[in-house]
Amino acid sequence: MKYLVATLALAAGPSGAPAQDTPDAVRQSLARALEKRDAKAVREAAAAGRKLLGDRAGVPEVPDKHTPVPAGAKPLTPDEAREAFAPVVPYVERVRWWKTDLDPTKLGHALREPAAVVAGAAAAARAKLDGADKALAQAGAAAEFLLWAQDRAGTGGFPFPAARGVSTAAPCVAAERYLKQAEKDGRLDRVVRNGWAVDDTGDGGLQFDNGECGTALFELYAVTKDKKHLAAAVRAADWAAGRPLVTNWNYNSFSAHLLAAAFEATGEEKYRAAAKEKVLVGVIPGQLPDGQHAGRWADGHNARPAYHYIMLRALARVAAVLPKDDPDRAAVVAALGLGLKARSPEITAKGATTKDKAVEALVLVERAFADDPGFLRDTGTPDAFDALVRLVSAEYRGGRAPLGPREWGLVLERVRAKK
Repeated sequence: MKYLVATLALAAGPSGAPAQDTPDAVRQSLARALEKRDAKAVREAAAAGRKLLGDRAGVPEVPDKHTPVPAGAKPLTPDEAREAFAPVVPYVERVRWWKTDLDPTKLGHALREPAAVVAGAAAAARAKLDGADKALAQAGAAAEFLLWAQDRAGTGGFPFPAARGVSTAAPCVAAERYLKQAEKDGRLDRVVRNGWAVDDTGDGGLQFDNGECGTALFELYAVTKDKKHLAAAVRAADWAAGRPLVTNWNYNSFSAHLLAAAFEATGEEKYRAAAKEKVLVGVIPGQLPDGQHAGRWADGHNARPAYHYIMLRALARVAAVLPKDDPDRAAVVAALGLGLKARSPEITAKGATTKDKAVEALVLVERAFADDPGFLRDTGTPDAFDALVRLVSAEYRGGRAPLGPREWGLVLERVRAKK
């Protein structure tokens, strides 16, 4: 919610503006509509927000910075790709901090980090990359830590460390600010359990790590068939299904993404229905339907490229699980297509503004629309993805680790699949 408030505050009109047209009034209207899951009211409030933002709608709060693809850069060959995951294994050993006896109040890391290791190993195993066996062993240890944290939280969701003063990383700083406010309001006992933050009291922030951990465990289960991984991922999905919709659209998308994965893994309709509602009511209304920045999200925070692709990732995964005759699928596909056209051609023309999240989203788009080359071509997906692959291939050949474990595994899997 604070992201919408901050953005709309920039667009506030004169002090004599009608009360119903003030940023605070729009924020309250949107929050109420989302709480009630009133799709029509959400769209109306979002439209009022776009009107207040004016020409600031769709402009990121931090200017875009493109990393161009080096001239003459070529994608890794299939043989290079097979070998390119092996360096991840010693890297994970060097950075590994997760162990089941740590004190979360002194932890300056989020659970999304071991989740990325789990997902990367699953991709390496699917593609039969060098080092996959060792990576799966590391993933098993990371998964054990995630299950321990989930159990200590006791809610079914994956928590966030209730740490203060231990890290300057943006997620940790935001969490510390939240904990201080909870203490000031006398509700710290409600939001912290066993050293973990377990309740975001409607802010929505816990959906981020819960979504990353849950989807990673579904991917690991698909490889290992270990039912404890499936059970933990299902608990995370059940927690996500019960989360209220919040005014930060990308938070809602983390739960939608996880719920669609839960449907893929279990076939239970309740997860598909919940995922669909999350995107229809809690993600798509924030998108600009027209104008100079059509396809971006209106508020400056969610207009940033990383969050843009995080939301496209959810739309792609939900589109993939909806039947072709579902009456709401067209709206999901239209929003996805609009979002891809808003950003992906920039990758081809100027270079990457976000690599990791764009890779993950485009992988899911290619999978969901493998039988619809027209959609892929019209949205610029193949060209954008090929540009990303050439960029990260050049970085790898230059001795750099171009992506996190999850996204690197996905890129290498894609290269191997095209041999």
